[in-house]
Amino acid sequence: MEMTPLLIGILVGIICAALGYFIGKKSKKSLNDDSHNYKSDLEVCKQRNNQLQSDIDALRLQIKIFNNDSKANFIAADQSIENSDSFIFDAALAKKIFGKKVTQNDLKIVEGIGPKIEELFKTSGILTWKALGETSVERCNKILSKAGDRFSIHNPGTWPRQSKLAAEGKWQELKDWQDQLDKGKEK
Repeated sequence: MEMTPLLIGILVGIICAALGYFIGKKSKKSLNDDSHNYKSDLEVCKQRNNQLQSDIDALRLQIKIFNNDSKANFIAADQSIENSDSFIFDAALAKKIFGKKVTQNDLKIVEGIGPKIEELFKTSGILTWKALGETSVERCNKILSKAGDRFSIHNPGTWPRQSKLAAEGKWQELKDWQDQLDKGKEK
């Protein structure tokens, strides 16, 4: 009789050990599967991170190139302003003729050009009346088209000629012609 409780204890111990072994083995297999999934996810994240880093580097290079090109355009425009000895801007005369203050190289003096279009032209390197006066109507159209439908509806057919008159200081001639225009277009 004394052996029966001892035998039951051993038997329960063996059953518990077997169950613990199988449960542990199953848990270990599950952990290995999860570990494998985490490793593959980590690898995908590393690859994505490398791709994003190279995209950032490429964009930084494009910004650097753009800034250098823009700087060169502004420097060239400033030099052309300094080198133009043939015209001395007379703000008082322009104000007298137009009835409002006119600042030098304000492209908005050209009928049909407002603040947004002036900004487009200046970001395209057309900073002065002289530069716009030397720009083809075709290039003006390209600048407007590139900016979208909102701008491509404008007709810059007279803008270079108007700007040339402003660059030459022919204020009265410009004003008389603008009085004949309809929103910057010839009637």
